[in-house]
Amino acid sequence: MFNPNDPLFWTLVAFVAFFAIIFYYKVPTAIANSLDARADAIRKELDDARRMREEAQQLLGDYQRRSREAEEEAREIIAQAKREAETLAAETRKSLSETLERRTKSAEEKIARAEAQAVSEVRSAAVDVAVATAERILKAKVTGSQADAIVEDAIRDLKGRLN
Repeated sequence: MFNPNDPLFWTLVAFVAFFAIIFYYKVPTAIANSLDARADAIRKELDDARRMREEAQQLLGDYQRRSREAEEEAREIIAQAKREAETLAAETRKSLSETLERRTKSAEEKIARAEAQAVSEVRSAAVDVAVATAERILKAKVTGSQADAIVEDAIRDLKGRLN
């Protein structure tokens, strides 16, 4: 059956010896442990990757939420600025209108005062001219007792007006 000169016999012996050495040094256990450790490491890496992906998703969600909030805040700021600008423009128009109205009224009052003053000066000048003219005419035409009577009438008339 087993012939020591047969190469198949020695191949079988070598094969059995090889497996005996492998089992003696617990190579299958070491390989299994190594594969288990590698599987655990891969599982841990997958868990870490999954956790990191979830964190990235969460960060992305936070970023998108903040971005929307910032955009909304920017829209609110722009709307507020527009309202303030419109209010300021309305106030400025009103203030300008009031200032223009006051200045127009002031100018009209100054013109009225200047007009009244001019009329008064013209009347005064006319009275002065009329008095001077009347004086010359009276000096030329009225003399003596007639002049005394006119002066006394004027004095009586003046007293009546003063009281």
